[in-house]
Amino acid sequence: MRLNPRRQANVNPVQKSAHTAEFSAEVEEEPPSQVAAPAAALPAPETRPLRLRPFIKAVPNYPVSHRRKFIQIHYPGTTDQQWNDWQWQIANRVRTLHQLERFLPLVPEEKSALENLETRLPLAVTPYFLSLLVGRGADYPLRRTVVPTINEFARMPEEADDPLCEDHQSPVPGLVHRYPDRVLFLTLDFCSTYCRYCTRSRVVGHGRLFFNRRRLEQALEYIRRTPSIRDVLLSGGDPLTLSDSRLDWLLTRLRQIKHVEIVRIGTKIPAVLPQRITPQLTRMLKRHHPLWMSLHFTHPDECTPEASRACQRLADAGIPLGSQTVLLKGINDSVATMRDLVHQLMRIRVRPYYLYQCDPISGSSHFRTPLEKGLEIIEGLRGFTSGYAVPTYVIDAPGGGGKIPLMPDYRQGCSGGDILLRNYEGRIYRYPDSA
Repeated sequence: MRLNPRRQANVNPVQKSAHTAEFSAEVEEEPPSQVAAPAAALPAPETRPLRLRPFIKAVPNYPVSHRRKFIQIHYPGTTDQQWNDWQWQIANRVRTLHQLERFLPLVPEEKSALENLETRLPLAVTPYFLSLLVGRGADYPLRRTVVPTINEFARMPEEADDPLCEDHQSPVPGLVHRYPDRVLFLTLDFCSTYCRYCTRSRVVGHGRLFFNRRRLEQALEYIRRTPSIRDVLLSGGDPLTLSDSRLDWLLTRLRQIKHVEIVRIGTKIPAVLPQRITPQLTRMLKRHHPLWMSLHFTHPDECTPEASRACQRLADAGIPLGSQTVLLKGINDSVATMRDLVHQLMRIRVRPYYLYQCDPISGSSHFRTPLEKGLEIIEGLRGFTSGYAVPTYVIDAPGGGGKIPLMPDYRQGCSGGDILLRNYEGRIYRYPDSA
């Protein structure tokens, strides 16, 4: 079904781009990223005041007045309904150097990277997330996570395009079987916003992994005939960029496999596109319990009122939420920043789950920290905040070895049959070793 040409002429540009994105995703089995919408399509002339009422208080770095001013300047005439429509957000993503220059004064390192980005991980930032960057300098942590720099083109000897060897542990296309009882199911290669340190930068954003039912059925059949698989993690790309109906279809098929006990969804949507977490989506997700969700929060400034509302909706739907944070140099590699982040996450009902050492992907040296920095952060959290707020620090071992936890050395040795233990204050205590 296609739009009637006469009716199409009467559709305003925002409605047209959003419809095109949905049509492309639903009918042609391509992600919305295939639609090159303008960065600031002209909305309908009617306007309404922007009303963003968070369900709970969150970090006050970005008040509603800031967002309203951003919209008035960069998207004049945009209505509340349009701004809060996730498909409008996707259709109006910033994707080119020319578009980004309208919002941010680029430094030479950024401009040079964007001029040579064709063969690398593409640029894409939602208007919502871009509103967090405007008015901030090039060294602002959130800006560095989504705006490329020339550092991405420097490849170190220890780096690889696929350092975790996912391609070698893939029995069928789009499925990674590393651990005995669980699989990683790559649903598509599309994200609403691309993180510059993405482990799958070799795949995502390049139109190589569509939501193709023939491929998905092949993966489902592998899971079906492998009874040891009890846990399926949906990732990509971002599974929550799928329509409700497509995600419902996939979850239903997985639920029909008796030995699949739980399904997890890995997503950054609440941080970069919180408008996607609609009441309709959460009602659908509730039908597929037990369902868990691994969110990706990197910095406390991502915990905005909109992100708070999105997480509350998911939590109220009975979905346990955990955050998987990547340790990044100059972005969150301090005890103070990480403590602020985990406290904000706890306030919005998200359990800090993993702190990842940045994977040695190609062009990531400017993001990676020494292991001692991660251990320092964990030691600065343990005992100084709630145990629930302390994530597990892990390395996803290069070569496909899986996640290996790292902990500060609290065991100081043995004395007279006792184990000597150092607490968070640096004091030594004895524990009788009955063994």
